[in-house]
Amino acid sequence: MADRRGARLHVVTGKGGTGKSTVAAALALALASDGHQVLLCEVEGRQGIARMFDVDPLPYEERRIATGLTVGSGPPPGAVHALHIDAESALLEYLAMYYRLGRAGRALDRFGVIEFATTIAPGVRDVLLTGKVYEAARRNGQAPKGSGRRYDAVVLDAPPTGRIAQFLGVNQELAGLAKMGPIKSQADSIMALFRSDGTRVHLVTVLEEMPVQETVDGITQLREARLPVGSVLVNMVRPRDLDADDLAAARAGEIDVEAVRADLTSVGVDTDDELLDSLLAEARDHAERRALEDAQREVVDRLGVPTYDLPRLASGIDVGALYELAALLKKQGAA
Repeated sequence: MADRRGARLHVVTGKGGTGKSTVAAALALALASDGHQVLLCEVEGRQGIARMFDVDPLPYEERRIATGLTVGSGPPPGAVHALHIDAESALLEYLAMYYRLGRAGRALDRFGVIEFATTIAPGVRDVLLTGKVYEAARRNGQAPKGSGRRYDAVVLDAPPTGRIAQFLGVNQELAGLAKMGPIKSQADSIMALFRSDGTRVHLVTVLEEMPVQETVDGITQLREARLPVGSVLVNMVRPRDLDADDLAAARAGEIDVEAVRADLTSVGVDTDDELLDSLLAEARDHAERRALEDAQREVVDRLGVPTYDLPRLASGIDVGALYELAALLKKQGAA
């Protein structure tokens, strides 16, 4: 499906503040066009999906939260389901499925043993979270009946870029410790999926020095871990409606003030010196930010991966904005 190379698992990561969760939600809506069924997962415990889609907090079960993006006169859109994955519930499910510890597992939960286990060993938490993502992503047309809803794609709102390689690679460490048996087999299967052509790791950034550098470092770490890099999604891009000469004049403080005054007067805007000074200051700030963004754009362009742009939305993020971003991703071929 997405990235036009048949990927079914889309891992979305990014530095905090880049809009990673927003982009993951928009990607899920875009993928759910043309009748496709998509599961959007989160693993950070923030209930971000519920807030973005204005629904009740999600339990540990798959729930339909939205209809996919409608594209022209094409087939009816599919649906986006959501899953809030927490390690404690995943462990209880694992104990019930593989060790038949239904009531016993719940008893352990009441005594706080499960919370203790997942807190004392952070790697255990990541193993459980990635295991649940794997279980959902491997469902397909050949999955046995009763194994759960089948999806055309799974989108994971993943941990930040700084720890994404460690998060996705935790099962390799587990396989090395287990050496043999069912735990090693499961860990090897998860890593096989995460490293396959069926997975893409997408990195969200904004055109600022620290997020871009973290994206560069993240791609290096993913490649070293043999995890498949998908695309870089550049979020919150400023408008490109001023040409290079106008931007240079704004940065240098050489804008013709009287020409601006005349233009405003011609459209019925009353002007005074305070208004003009404010507008010129905003123009200078915009031009300086554009120069910084252009420098970071050159860094992104040298990464050698597909890149897609999403604009800064002045109205903020709500469900309507998510569909707007989804349409832009679809138009650019990101989904």
